[in-house]
Amino acid sequence: MGCAEPTVVTWRRRYAEFGLAGLEDLPRPGSESPLPEALRDRVLELTLTAPPTQFGATHWSSRLLAAALAAEGTPLSHATVARIWHRFGVQPWRAETFKFSTDPQLEGKIRDVVGLYLHPPAKAVVLCVDEKPQLQALERTAPVLPVRPGSAERQTFDYVRHGTTTLFAALEVATGKVTDACTERHRHQEFLAFLQQVAAAYPRRELHVVVDNYATHKHPAVRAWLARHTRVTLHFTPTSGSWLNLAEAFFSIITRQALRRGSFPTVADLIAAIERFIHAWNDRCAPFTWTKDPDTVIAKATNPRRRKTQATPVTEH
Repeated sequence: MGCAEPTVVTWRRRYAEFGLAGLEDLPRPGSESPLPEALRDRVLELTLTAPPTQFGATHWSSRLLAAALAAEGTPLSHATVARIWHRFGVQPWRAETFKFSTDPQLEGKIRDVVGLYLHPPAKAVVLCVDEKPQLQALERTAPVLPVRPGSAERQTFDYVRHGTTTLFAALEVATGKVTDACTERHRHQEFLAFLQQVAAAYPRRELHVVVDNYATHKHPAVRAWLARHTRVTLHFTPTSGSWLNLAEAFFSIITRQALRRGSFPTVADLIAAIERFIHAWNDRCAPFTWTKDPDTVIAKATNPRRRKTQATPVTEH
């Protein structure tokens, strides 16, 4: 069994003396004394209710709850309160946000978009298009201190603003390839020009384009162009449901890997960094694989307790 002989002797002796009870762990030195169950339950009961108004707090801290217990005549250390919280996975200092979509076509739009991801039309290209406005060219006022053994990279908090740009991106779901453009503004004119750029990048192909509900995407000029170019079809995510658009995942990636820690003396430098990243990205990209069926997504979209993360594009980049 891979055990040393003294270990076998010890456990055989304990079984011979105490039976099955002898196989339980004995109290260890330095271990905390077990709390009365009623006291533990009282800690959890208080934790799951709001603090009394006289405390003026929105939620409990371990010290605040220990003080409340002491006022009840039950002194308990804040460290013990924290251990109870840890044991039962209670984290009153944390709060998550959620947002319901009020779109009356919520279910239909989810099925439409997720259906494109899971079962794209034959011989068609599925693209996710979005814009990331107001990307700032921020120049750090001191050189970055590079990473060292035992020390993370460090950069000054101070910076100088040098202007902004808007990044338009079209993510091809089947390959991960990105078509992009940077513009000064993000009106319907810029969106339409980008749509035309994307259409030119895929000549004679049927395009199914996932977009959110930003007003420029529904401008009459855009609708008129779509009416003349029937091979391009827009598919709208539900209101408050832009997380269904996989272009959002790409924006998160480029922000983390190329922009957040950069220093850009000019807008041109910022745009050059974006272009470098996307050029390299297209050399190494992989498909974005959506793994959740429409029913699962609908259930999560309508139940905040079931949706910790809103979208489930699964890929390693």
